[in-house]
Amino acid sequence: MSYRLLRPLLFALDAERAHHLSIAALRFLPVPAMPAPDPALETTVAGIRFPNPVGLAAGYDKDGRIAHKMHGLGFGFAELGTLTPLAQPGNPQPRLFRLVEDRAVINRFGFNNGGQGAAADRIARYRRPKGSGGPVIGINIGANKDATAAGRGIADYATGVQVMAPLADYLTVNISSPNTPGLRALQGRAALDELLGAVMAARGGDPTPIFLKVAPDLEPADVEDIAAACLDHRVDALIVSNTTITRPALRSPHAGEAGGLSGAPLTDLSHQRLRDFRRLLGARLPLIGVGGIATADHAYARIRAGASLVQLYSAMVYEGPYLARRINRGLKALLARDGFANVADAVGADA
Repeated sequence: MSYRLLRPLLFALDAERAHHLSIAALRFLPVPAMPAPDPALETTVAGIRFPNPVGLAAGYDKDGRIAHKMHGLGFGFAELGTLTPLAQPGNPQPRLFRLVEDRAVINRFGFNNGGQGAAADRIARYRRPKGSGGPVIGINIGANKDATAAGRGIADYATGVQVMAPLADYLTVNISSPNTPGLRALQGRAALDELLGAVMAARGGDPTPIFLKVAPDLEPADVEDIAAACLDHRVDALIVSNTTITRPALRSPHAGEAGGLSGAPLTDLSHQRLRDFRRLLGARLPLIGVGGIATADHAYARIRAGASLVQLYSAMVYEGPYLARRINRGLKALLARDGFANVADAVGADA
């Protein structure tokens, strides 16, 4: 009720300004303690124990300021970033648009962040030792725009692994943002093999799991190549998917803005891409479903389609900060309705 009253005030602000205001509120206002784990919702992926399967997607907490607090809002894990080796301002403003009529968002941020060094210092101040029972935190890494343009993007990912792995429960290699020119080319088989080889070499003996985040805008051959590369390089999980550059029928006057589209219009496309990867991979590689998830029914459908975990972000713009708690309550009821003792039992039930 309180968010429904507050939302018109937030929507009267520029979208990016409202975003920064929400980050500031979470930094300085108290949030509830982490809820006690529920055995029906607990699950283990890539050796990590997640208190529930609903995570915060990367893009909200770009610089690692409040990821450790998001568990108090009901999230089982939070992924911060995308972080690049060097600080960069991103693309010119305005670069974030609410498509209210479509319950969607378009962004063209371009990996704006303060750099991995500054973030590492910040995260180290609140990070608990891995495996100590603290919040599960993933760190999403990317390449600087200048490095990508100069063909040095792969080296940036190797740097990200070396700098951020000690602070992360898992690392996500983000090659699927549409807002850094040339980045999505790394999803091609030859480039992906080179990238994943460099990432795994940079990890060395560090056991931090490596996740890969891909776009929804893939042809069948792309899906096959990515699936094979993930298996060949022993990637620990695949996140499906990032924002889309396609434009389904939209009603908002911002529909023509350039950038990645997220929210409700992405639901079907991202769900289908998850099904495609599950068909090829079966249970050999954990999948994480993201894109257009706004309800317990959406989350449950991704789990039954093969996702071990789900993530959300854009839906919070419209549904408020406690959306994860509501989805978890709904998930528990859906699992009980269908006779599943826990989340893991339901993964891939429809695959």
